[in-house]
Amino acid sequence: MNNLMRTNYFVVLLLLLFTVAVTGHAKTTDFPRRIISLGPINTENVYLLGAEDRLVGNTSYCVRPEAAKDKEKIGSVMQFSLEKILSLRPDLILATGLTSPTQIRKFEELGLRVVQFPQSSSFEEICAQFLRLGRLLGLEQKAGEVIREMKDKVKAISAAAAALPQRRVFLQIGATPLFGAAANSFTHDFIRLSNGINVIGEQQNGTVSYEKILAKDPEMIIIAIMGSETGIAGEEKRKWQRFPIRAAQDNQVHIVDPDLVCSPSPATFVEALALVAGLIHPELKQDAGLSSRGHISIKE
Repeated sequence: MNNLMRTNYFVVLLLLLFTVAVTGHAKTTDFPRRIISLGPINTENVYLLGAEDRLVGNTSYCVRPEAAKDKEKIGSVMQFSLEKILSLRPDLILATGLTSPTQIRKFEELGLRVVQFPQSSSFEEICAQFLRLGRLLGLEQKAGEVIREMKDKVKAISAAAAALPQRRVFLQIGATPLFGAAANSFTHDFIRLSNGINVIGEQQNGTVSYEKILAKDPEMIIIAIMGSETGIAGEEKRKWQRFPIRAAQDNQVHIVDPDLVCSPSPATFVEALALVAGLIHPELKQDAGLSSRGHISIKE
């Protein structure tokens, strides 16, 4: 090899090494730095990953954790200000199952990157979506660690509940129309993993009649309705208490925090599961110190 060929060889080699280095650096550091969340679950998951410093905006429904309330608000889950979103200069928008295709197309037409996370149907899907977000933000290892920890906690709660008698449960998550935890929803997992019997567990859709629930005669009714602060949950509780069913007779109609039960990250799923399991099996709460956080007391 003459001197000219040797020089050219080293120049090409250096250029190749530089290209690989630059490309590799881009792959490991080119992650979103300005994120807008269009829903509570996405917001909770960003915080759970420890990436809250990247969150520049979220919705008025994003209230968990407490610090999420202080982020810039772009509107509600379904109605938001496009001008406000653009002013925050996001490099990633985390959409939800309630974000319409029209809204997503509009974002994309404006050159904004959008990733949609639809409603999960089980605890396993909640974990899978959390892992997907972790990869998206370059935090896959952190996401995996969180998931392993939460799955261990779910197994522990479920194992403790499995040794106790089953009870018939109706978990109400809507009032007009009456709507409960159907078999294809993560809310069904709260009952199943607590060793309870979901009285509408055979349904794939949560819409149900009061007549059917009365015929099922649940031993416990758990009410987790969005907008509980308006008194809807309280009205539902009083309605159930007037019926001649086991839950009313045994004073087993409970109101719980809908933000906790209806919008879980992997961590808040565990918290909600501990709450539900503790209601179905009070001895669990006494023996294992399960959290009663999320339970709401109202005057009869």
